[in-house]
Amino acid sequence: MGPLQDIRETWARFWNDDNPAVAFLHARRRLMLAISAIVLVPCFWHARIETGDLGSHVYNAWLARLIAKGQAPGLYIVHQWNNMLFDVALLHTANILGFVAAQKIVVSACVLVFFWGVFALASAVSGRAPLFLTPAIAILAYGYSFEMGFLNYYLSIGLACFSLALLWSGKGRGWISGLVFALLAFMAHPIGFAWLAGTLAYITLRRKLNGVWGAALFAVALAGIYGVHWYLQHRTQFEIDWEKMPFYQANGTDQLVLFGDRYVCLAWAALILGMASFVFGVAAAQKEKDTLKLTVIPLELYAILFCATALLPENLRPPMFAGWIGLLASRLTTISAILGLCVLACFPARKWHLAGYAALALAFFAFLYQDTRVLNRMESNVEAVLRGLPYGTRVIPTIQAPQEWRIQFIGHVVDRACIGHCFTYSNYEPSSGQFRVRVRKGSPLATDSANDAEDMEGGSYEVQDTDPPLTRIYQCDPADWTNLCSHQLVEGETTGGAIPPERNPPPAAQSAPAPK
Repeated sequence: MGPLQDIRETWARFWNDDNPAVAFLHARRRLMLAISAIVLVPCFWHARIETGDLGSHVYNAWLARLIAKGQAPGLYIVHQWNNMLFDVALLHTANILGFVAAQKIVVSACVLVFFWGVFALASAVSGRAPLFLTPAIAILAYGYSFEMGFLNYYLSIGLACFSLALLWSGKGRGWISGLVFALLAFMAHPIGFAWLAGTLAYITLRRKLNGVWGAALFAVALAGIYGVHWYLQHRTQFEIDWEKMPFYQANGTDQLVLFGDRYVCLAWAALILGMASFVFGVAAAQKEKDTLKLTVIPLELYAILFCATALLPENLRPPMFAGWIGLLASRLTTISAILGLCVLACFPARKWHLAGYAALALAFFAFLYQDTRVLNRMESNVEAVLRGLPYGTRVIPTIQAPQEWRIQFIGHVVDRACIGHCFTYSNYEPSSGQFRVRVRKGSPLATDSANDAEDMEGGSYEVQDTDPPLTRIYQCDPADWTNLCSHQLVEGETTGGAIPPERNPPPAAQSAPAPK
């Protein structure tokens, strides 16, 4: 029997397996399609998808197209096997349908992979399809990791969830499909693959160990995390930023905290609702040892992730990279939230569960619509400003989000607005050494220094006589931070310095009207 036939039969066995997620898909296809349509609404409720670093991904996909045509001097493409799946899918889709349609299609696909991946994993862990958790999974699908635009990481986690769902039982059925998803998870981002590999190793060993030996494995896992913490603390070649949220907030509900303080109230509501669901579930399952037994491994995995979030650094720069691996602990709470949902899925559903999570989702998505609408208005203003600049202008955005916002990567709206018209000279991807698009020293389209790129957008970079002509895009209206202006920088000027009134045009002259 050839390998192709083996794969076909494996897929056939998988689709006829007793996997609860598969059973749900077979029995409730129309409901699945309806849920998918509802989950995708935030991808289409504005003209543009506003999700942090997405603008940078789209802009660098455009640069990759220019490089292929020989129209991007000083830039080149490297072939790498991870941290690239989203970018490659976006570029190939854009080559066929254009960048506007490609964003809608590829981001929507990522959302569905993440949503149904978490649903499938929770089904595999609990042995039932957790319909009552769909509002909570939808919230997580548009949580911190998504809104920051960590789309390769986000896609990797969704693919890892599918792989774990297929391999969770350990019975060997569907293992080829699980490995395919694992390979795709690796291509998307190494963190998702590392979580997948570590989780599979842990559950394989844990099922063979009982009593004291099981507790010993759990202790070894915690000791390993502390060992990594100790190693990083004592290695001076690593640049490390340990500052992050208080450890007790890293329970997964922080994924709801996005734009402003009102999201903090939602996070507390989610925590209280989740704890109530867990406590009542445990109380109701006291006589059902099988139900409680289901929660043991996901609870241990949750505790391990909680400790990892507390002990690992927030930002890390290894010697092999010019750029930072940023917001590491903040990303990991996405996995903590997934494991928490897997625990809750083990308990029988109650009507108040669905009502509570649905009410939470309504409030969350109402807030999200309002805040992303503001970002859409700002991007309209960006496009109006850039239309007044000559083609090929090198720009540096110094755009800051409101102080109370946790989502800070709003300056990348300039990257996306530049497509086909200008170049973001402070583009961080090429100089970081972590992405497919790279830069050679002296390129006229992007700085070759990761430190300079950070300083340019942070406002502390002093323009040198060797720099090409640079134009700053900045917030020029104290009454409305979405209004933007352009300013031609001169030698000796800092990118965030005050601009004389005579050189600062009135915002109304360069702002676009708010979309109706």
